Amino acid sequence: MPVEEFVAGWISGALGLVLGYPFDTVKLLGFFKGMSFPIASIAVVNSVLFGIYSNTLLALTATSHQERRAQPPSYAHIFMAGCTGGFLQAYFLAPFDLIKVRLQNQTEPRAKPGSPPPRYRGPVHCAASIFQEEGPRGLFRGAWALTLRDTPTMGIYFITYECLCHQSTPEGQNPSSATVLVAGGFAGITSWVTATPLDVIKSRMQMAGLNQRAHRGVLDCIVSSARQEGLGVFFRGLTINSARAFPVNAVTFLSYEYLLHLWQ
Repeated sequence: MPVEEFVAGWISGALGLVLGYPFDTVKLLGFFKGMSFPIASIAVVNSVLFGIYSNTLLALTATSHQERRAQPPSYAHIFMAGCTGGFLQAYFLAPFDLIKVRLQNQTEPRAKPGSPPPRYRGPVHCAASIFQEEGPRGLFRGAWALTLRDTPTMGIYFITYECLCHQSTPEGQNPSSATVLVAGGFAGITSWVTATPLDVIKSRMQMAGLNQRAHRGVLDCIVSSARQEGLGVFFRGLTINSARAFPVNAVTFLSYEYLLHLWQ
């Protein structure tokens, strides 16, 4: 199994996160709050996504990454490989994403002397507290919603990228840096348009244990959210997600393609 895709995915994920983390946190509370933890975790998850995607495509088409410009895979194969990567990354991502959401959502009133300390002192303390208070399953709270979000979304993500690259690049040639940036950016926006409704549900289920409010499942969370706040709630955060998605994914794909080309 080629490992270059995993390494390139790890590095490109870290670079994309550094660029996009302020946007990701602005929709919550802080700015660079808790950044050191996501840099390590999301980089690993991105490595899994790109590594599984590329190797699944290799198994389906018998063509390596450098051969795909001359022998483009079908969109069906791209979608299947993207869905496979999204499905498997969700299991790696679930505990890390839960901890990130909990850390970002906690209030830290440091301005006033004598203010109570934050609930979680950091990612390790957060994980230990969730394990103690909610049990081992608590660390995977919202994992099913995350899986439902990422499986089809990653298929759409890679199809959008490959389609835009293919349409903007002469046959048999590698896409230019500008093409990769634009294709990666629009792939990110398209994926978030698809993902945002389930991202809202995922975050609510992840915060349920902290708020002492249990949902019976994804469907119950969807129904109760719609009843209480209307259908518009499922698109909450779409604007900031889209604003974040373009530069983050443009940089992610550009660095990924550059590293693979460098190592060939």
